[in-house]
Amino acid sequence: MSSNELLEALTILEQEKNIPKETLLDAIENSLITACKNHFGKSDNIKVQIDPQSCEYHVFQEKTVVEQVEDPVTQISLVNAKMIDSKYEPDDIVNIEVKSKEFGRIATQNAKNVILQKIREEERKVLYDEYYSKEKDIVTGIVQRYTGKNISINLGKVDAILTESEQVKGESFKPTERIKLYVLEVKSTNRGPKILVSRTHPELVKRLFESEVTEVKDGTVEIKSIAREAGSRTKIAVWSKDPDVDPVGACVGMNGARVNAIVEELRGEKIDIINWNENPAMLIENALSPAKVISVIADAEEKTAKVVVPDYQLSLAIGKEGQNARLAARLTGFKIDIKSETQAREAGDFMDYENDYEDEEYEDEAYEDEAYEEEAYEDETYAGEAYENEAYEEEAYEDKTYEEEYPDKEYSNGEYADE
Repeated sequence: MSSNELLEALTILEQEKNIPKETLLDAIENSLITACKNHFGKSDNIKVQIDPQSCEYHVFQEKTVVEQVEDPVTQISLVNAKMIDSKYEPDDIVNIEVKSKEFGRIATQNAKNVILQKIREEERKVLYDEYYSKEKDIVTGIVQRYTGKNISINLGKVDAILTESEQVKGESFKPTERIKLYVLEVKSTNRGPKILVSRTHPELVKRLFESEVTEVKDGTVEIKSIAREAGSRTKIAVWSKDPDVDPVGACVGMNGARVNAIVEELRGEKIDIINWNENPAMLIENALSPAKVISVIADAEEKTAKVVVPDYQLSLAIGKEGQNARLAARLTGFKIDIKSETQAREAGDFMDYENDYEDEEYEDEAYEDEAYEEEAYEDETYAGEAYENEAYEEEAYEDKTYEEEYPDKEYSNGEYADE
């Protein structure tokens, strides 16, 4: 192969495999040294010179000038050295060029294998580095096939594995279908990178919001907490660094365009977006949305909270099979005890509305002129859109309490913790 052909071949490999030319030249150098070792029996005195610009290469044997040759591989007689150049004297070093055509078939094959092995190693390393940079991020994949209960997903250059445990219950895919996935882990193996992906991880929702909502991506709006039951419902708490930016409105988008795109990607999974608040009581009240709350008494040290809701809102606050309260507990990190107004009065836990918020600043901020209640629930908010003026409550519960609809379930005073 001429130097021009070698240069062209290396350029093509660099473009297609994304392997640096310098790495390939190092592989060629090592292969030539290996060939010399196989041909001559040793390679300690072999030197390879390669021009990275033209890819022209030369192989030399460094031989010591001696009066009497004992090792022809490393020594040259004074007479022969003088024939090359008359200035040579004993103990001088003479560079004798080695022609690759002198190598035998086995030596040549071994050199070829060294180059191919290096190319494969570099290709695996490049792929690993590429996908390792996407760990803890989302990627788009194409469904290939089911292998048992696992699904093989093509990510472009490699296949990923969507295990049964990371699949959303009830979701099914068809071959060639494009889906979004969260990259859990990238491992390096002898066969290339092994990539594990997920459809159930809460961070998938966070990354989807980052891709859909500009304010989240640039950091203006921050997702403070996420609680998810994959395939059913997700609650996220958002906060804005800019007082002029409404974090909930930014995530919902015009006419719900942004959140609807995420819901569609998650195959109809419901998403509740609430305002984050440093005050635990207000945060818990927001987290129990769309249920309305009469009072919240939160113990920040014990991470517990007592919540009182109107009698007709108890079922909505608890949620179907306890989901709303359970997600609120995970979102806030508090153990939440929910009681109706009647239950609270009977237990002696209920006090006047004003006495439940000893912090006057909190009371004024949250309830002055009932602004919070009007803004958060007056038929125009995302909660209003999602539940259509409390249609969810009417359809799902029809003024029944949760205990009446689910007589076999036992929940002590509506108490739920993040399990």
